[in-house]
Amino acid sequence: MYIHDLAEWPNFTWNDGKLKPLLGEIRQLQVGLRAELNQLGFEDKTEASLRVLTEDVVKTSEIEGEQLDALLVRSSIARRLGLDVGGLAKIDRQVEGVVYVVLDATTNFDQSLTQDRLYGWHASLFPTGYGGYGVKILVGQWRHDRNGPMQVVSGAVGKERVHFVAPEQLRLPLEIEKFLAWFELKTSEACDIDPIIKAGIAHLYFVTIHPFDDGNGRIARAIADLALARADKMGQRFYSMSAQIRKEHNAYYEILEQTQKGTLDVTTWLEWFLICLTRAIHGAQTVLHDVLRKVRVWRFLNKVELNERQHKMLNLLLDQDFFGALSTPKWAKMTGCSLDTANRDLAKLVEHGILEKSGQGRSTRYKLKEDL
Repeated sequence: MYIHDLAEWPNFTWNDGKLKPLLGEIRQLQVGLRAELNQLGFEDKTEASLRVLTEDVVKTSEIEGEQLDALLVRSSIARRLGLDVGGLAKIDRQVEGVVYVVLDATTNFDQSLTQDRLYGWHASLFPTGYGGYGVKILVGQWRHDRNGPMQVVSGAVGKERVHFVAPEQLRLPLEIEKFLAWFELKTSEACDIDPIIKAGIAHLYFVTIHPFDDGNGRIARAIADLALARADKMGQRFYSMSAQIRKEHNAYYEILEQTQKGTLDVTTWLEWFLICLTRAIHGAQTVLHDVLRKVRVWRFLNKVELNERQHKMLNLLLDQDFFGALSTPKWAKMTGCSLDTANRDLAKLVEHGILEKSGQGRSTRYKLKEDL
């Protein structure tokens, strides 16, 4: 029996006394985060948010076993936000879809969550009509269960382990109607819930209904992000729950399975969610420190005459979005210039004390100077 089979479903309960200290710590961290943000200008805040959103998109996909190109993700987000960060011209439909969902959930947090909006998110996640492992799925509509009940399984063929069985298809319209009414404060019990607690319950509630053929986890995390944005009353994101969940994905799946097979007292799930959120906010400090470092470095770089290629590549190096050693051929490929031009670009940056060079011939590599 799963929690959605219980007669009291979906009347969740929890122990406020156990959660109160965690909520207090989170609110203190949020105050500190806002104080640090007040030290940043508009452009620097936007840069910090861009970095967090990029990580959020990449990590929410990694949780489901999909690897997205971080540079394409960053470029897509920057383009949608109207930012000029030397983004790549290439457009990937899969990247664009995930970016749309994350941005819509966070920047448009004040818009109602509706069935049509959920359908739109799902269609964006699966633009080809195929889900994981190349399986054809229903897109932008609830699952039909034609091939049996919706199950979450793991293991090799013939040795599968069933972790969860979702509510049957016939229940979905009413379940979603009740969920949306609860989420949009259209029921009396929903109005009294702490907004951070609500984010944790919303994640669990939706992923337990499991209304789609695929993508339920990603959409559940987007719903939680929307709820957290409402709690913060701020569309810009400076911490990523998806990135933290990715780091703790084994514990995430364990606590989720344990909760879905338990009772409607979800205190243990909420404790895990709040601790995960605490770590995510701590992680925001690292992002802000990196952005402040970048601000200081660019104050120095702005005194040096740089061309567009150099500006773009230095931004990538400072954002830590550059993977692998930097070489002349890689510079040429990423900027679309000749090897001779790449050599001149790099030599000038070494001359100005921005990059340092190591190795010789084909083994020559470049990196930012440590004391920059």
